[in-house]
Amino acid sequence: MSIVFAEIVRTDKLFIGFCSLIKRPFLRTFTLQLVINMKRILILGSTGSIGINALNVIKQFPGKFQIEALTVNTRIDLLEPQIDEFKPRLVVVKDDKLALELKKKVKGKCEVLKGIEGLCEAAAECDYDILIGAMVGFAGLAPTVEAIKRGKRIALANKETLVVAGELVTSLCRKHDTELIPVDSEHSAIYQCLVGENINEVEKIILTASGGPFLNKTKSELSNVTVDEALNHPNWKMGNKITIDSASMMNKGLEVIEAHWLFGLPKERIKVLIHPQSIVHSMVQFVDGSIKAQMGIPDMKLPIQYALTYPERFKNNFERADLPKISSLTFFEPDFDKYECLKLAFNALEVGGTSPCIMNAANEVAVDKFLKRKIKFSHIPELIETALNKMENHKAPDLDAIFECDKETREFVTNLK
Repeated sequence: MSIVFAEIVRTDKLFIGFCSLIKRPFLRTFTLQLVINMKRILILGSTGSIGINALNVIKQFPGKFQIEALTVNTRIDLLEPQIDEFKPRLVVVKDDKLALELKKKVKGKCEVLKGIEGLCEAAAECDYDILIGAMVGFAGLAPTVEAIKRGKRIALANKETLVVAGELVTSLCRKHDTELIPVDSEHSAIYQCLVGENINEVEKIILTASGGPFLNKTKSELSNVTVDEALNHPNWKMGNKITIDSASMMNKGLEVIEAHWLFGLPKERIKVLIHPQSIVHSMVQFVDGSIKAQMGIPDMKLPIQYALTYPERFKNNFERADLPKISSLTFFEPDFDKYECLKLAFNALEVGGTSPCIMNAANEVAVDKFLKRKIKFSHIPELIETALNKMENHKAPDLDAIFECDKETREFVTNLK
C-alpha cells in the first residue's frame, strides 16, 4: 500500500479521489493526512552547497517532503542525477543554451524552463509549500518576491534578497502573511534564540564570524594572497563566491544588513565578534544582561532542517558537538581597518536607500574579477568604495529602481581598471 501511496501522492487530486474509494473511514483519514503533512519543496539553486545540503536533509525524512522543482545556474551535470533521484515535476536552468541541452537529455522526465523568466515562473506557478532560496547573488531576488506574493514559507539562504531590497521584501512579507525563516547559520541562531522572547527586551544581537582563511594575516599581507588561499576556508565548505566573501568579511557585512531587516534592529544594536571555532553560531543579549547562544558544529544541515520543520524539531543522525573535545571557545573584536568590506557594509546600512544594492553589485563583480585573477584581493574593497562614491543613491526605491541600480553598478564596476 505504501508504494501505491508514494506514486499517487505526486498528483493530489488523483490521490484524494483514490482516498474517497477507500471504504474504511479511519484509513481514508490517515491517507489524506499523509498528503496534508507532506511539504512540497522548490529549491532555487539545488547544485550549490546549500541546495545539496537541503537535499541531504530531505533524504533523512522520507514521507515528510516532496521535491516539486529544482533550479540551477549552469551545473546541469549535477542536476541530472538529482532529477533521477528526486523526480521533480519541473526544473529551471538559468543559462538558456544549457537549458536546451538538458531538455533533450531528460525528455519525458520533467518539464524544463530557462532563464530568469523560468525562475520567476516556477516561483509564481509551481505547486509547493516551501521555497528554499539557495541561489547566490542578486538573481535570487525576483523569484523570491514571486513566492512571497503567494504567501509561501521562505527558507532564505540568499543574503542578497534582504541586502538589496530589505524594506520592500519585509513589507511584502507583512502584506502577504509570509513566513521568512533564515537559513544562514548566524541568523538561524538568532531566530532560535528569540523563540518565546520579546524583541523589545533585546539589547543587542551578536553575529559571530570565523575570521576566514586570513585571520592571522595583516592588512598589508592581504595584497599578495592568491585565489587558492582565499578559497581555503578553515571551517566551512561553501561555493567560491561565498568563500571569498568570508575571506574579505563582506559575508559578515551582508549578514549585518540582513539581520537589520530580519529582526528590526538598528546597526548600533548589531555586533560582530570573531569566533574562530565556529561553534557558537550567534547570540542574543537581553536588557537584563543575560545572553542566549545557539551552538553546534559547522554544518549547514541543521539550520536548513530547522527552517523546513519549524516549529517542530525532527530527530536526525547529524554529528553532534563534543564540547570537552572542543575544549575552548574564543571571541574578539574584528579589525575594521583590516576588514574594510565589513566597515563598508555598516556604512551602507547607515546611508540606506540603494547604497546596499550598489555595495552588493560592486562586490559581486569585484569577487568575479578576483576569481578570474584580474585584480588583487585587496582591490575588492577599493572597487566597492569607488562605486559607492560614484553611483547615485536613491532613497525608498521600488523594485524597478533596485533592478536598474544593480544593472548600472555592474556595468560601472566591470569597466573599472
